[in-house]
Amino acid sequence: MSTPEEQPDHEEILARARAGRPEMAAALDEDQESELDEDLGWQPIWKRPRKPKSKADKKKELRKQRKRLRDAGKRRLVAGQSRRPRSRQSRIGNAAARRDARALSRVRHSNAWLW
Repeated sequence: MSTPEEQPDHEEILARARAGRPEMAAALDEDQESELDEDLGWQPIWKRPRKPKSKADKKKELRKQRKRLRDAGKRRLVAGQSRRPRSRQSRIGNAAARRDARALSRVRHSNAWLW
């Protein structure tokens, strides 16, 4: 533990802090102030300038989103229609549909429909 004789004088510390204040303020201002026109690259959301989007920008964004969703729907449809064979179990969804299909196939393979 330090003794009181080793501790620097309070007035001296205060004077040094006051002398360094302008350069500290300049460093802080330099970090926080930036031109609104220049592109800053990626910034965390709390540092981004709040600029409302114009109607044209909103419409362009929505158009892109609609196109993306439409393309995803097309891909999904094409994937469903792919020629990859699927098991009978997955083609006929639930048990009731399976029972109906079984009954229909029995009728189809019998000669009951001839009468």
